[in-house]
Amino acid sequence: METEIPTVSIVADEEFLPFRENTFELVVSSLSLHWVNDLPRAFREIHQVLKPDGVFIGAMFGGDTLYELRCSLQLAELEREGGFSPHVSPFTAVSDLGHLLGRAGFNTLTVDTDEIQVNYPGIFELMEDLQGMGESNCSWNRKPLLHRETMLAAAAIYQEMYGNNDGSIPATFQVYYMIGWKFHVSQARPAQRGSSTVSLGDLAKINFSGGKN
Repeated sequence: METEIPTVSIVADEEFLPFRENTFELVVSSLSLHWVNDLPRAFREIHQVLKPDGVFIGAMFGGDTLYELRCSLQLAELEREGGFSPHVSPFTAVSDLGHLLGRAGFNTLTVDTDEIQVNYPGIFELMEDLQGMGESNCSWNRKPLLHRETMLAAAAIYQEMYGNNDGSIPATFQVYYMIGWKFHVSQARPAQRGSSTVSLGDLAKINFSGGKN
């Protein structure tokens, strides 16, 4: 009995998906959308390739990811070099995510957020880990290198502002989780405004074991 599910690997750009409209019942994206240049377009592309009543489930890094590292590097550069440039790729704010999904055509949206904190011995181990993850800054206007004095200042600032009692430093990774559906006539819809038969003020009077008091 064959147990392996057949798969096909395709190298594609999220902003130009090479699939026909109404192709898939499910699209999943895990921690890659923060690399997309045009996120609204990517959401529209995903919506287009979904079948009606198809669902998109995604997770992406959020705006508070690595805020400790960003703040430490900016303060160090301001102190040692008189200005700063971005060293971490930009992220989307959770307040914008639902709006972007809605504009792309998704409905019955669910957006949630979570924060994961990882402790490192120091800033150099953190940056080495980020490089190994392939999560180095890809901005065109980034500086090609950081001076040694700036890095040492950033390490001291990081430790002073955010350091743990045991000498390690925390690194925060914020993750947004999202679910959006492509419209289909069979989907449940919210009731029209003003169609309710019970006032919220009467909820305290309801006896859930079988009627009103």
